[in-house]
Amino acid sequence: MGLWTLIQGMLLFANGLAILNEDRFLAPRGWTLQEVQRGNRSTIKGQLIGLRYACQYFRFVLMLFNFITIILKLVYG
Repeated sequence: MGLWTLIQGMLLFANGLAILNEDRFLAPRGWTLQEVQRGNRSTIKGQLIGLRYACQYFRFVLMLFNFITIILKLVYG
């Protein structure tokens, strides 16, 4: 496994976090930002929720990285 494969895996993971629907999937399980604001943000759950919101916030940057990755895969195989 090379560095390029690791970067692609992280990009796929970030894409998965960015498209999660909060109302449908996360709210029934207590994985919303409101749950973290009431509790402690330094827990692992709080950090993961913060990562999810960061991925949603930088959606357009993720689209740019996806576009660059697709172009590189088309050119270099």
